[in-house]
Amino acid sequence: MKTMKSILLMGVFALITAFTIQPAGDGYKVGDIATDFRLKNVDDSMVSMADYKDAKGFVVIFTCNTCPYSVAYEDRIIALDKKYKSKGYPVIAINPNDPAASPADSFADMKVRAKEKGFTFPYLFDEGQKIYPQYGASRTPHVYILKKAGKKLKVAYIGAIDNNSRNAAKVTKRYAEDAIDALLAGNKPSEDYTRAIGCTIKVQ
Repeated sequence: MKTMKSILLMGVFALITAFTIQPAGDGYKVGDIATDFRLKNVDDSMVSMADYKDAKGFVVIFTCNTCPYSVAYEDRIIALDKKYKSKGYPVIAINPNDPAASPADSFADMKVRAKEKGFTFPYLFDEGQKIYPQYGASRTPHVYILKKAGKKLKVAYIGAIDNNSRNAAKVTKRYAEDAIDALLAGNKPSEDYTRAIGCTIKVQ
């Protein structure tokens, strides 16, 4: 009986920690200069931030097909892109999961999901999982807002999209929107770091 209770408690703890503990890791901090990437999009083209000559910055979001948090945010990510792309801050989504560990996050499944949802932004595959560790992403979704500074890309915000991952109707703080609005006004975001809430990135 004790053994069964121990196993049950361990299972509950593992489930909770998978969604709530954000392990400390290396990666970009606010104010750091981010390097560009070149990754395959769901339309089979290769996409890099250097392709966006007129952009003022970028909303880089690490997300995926399978995490319930990512799925809950899909419409809000589309709305972010529609609102800010024309203002110079397009969304670029990146799937960091290893499909060997999460088969439904394969490139083929990414194509299906992007078509089903009508993504208005690139949905890139981090093949070999080389990009997300550079950023320090640990969750899906995990947001990095970059601002162009000359030829460089400066990290201006890291964290969550807003303060209610489960219910868009109950959002009271729109962290990503507030950060972009501040940047567009020539100011620094008043809140430049929040804790990303979501699923852990899947590795083999």
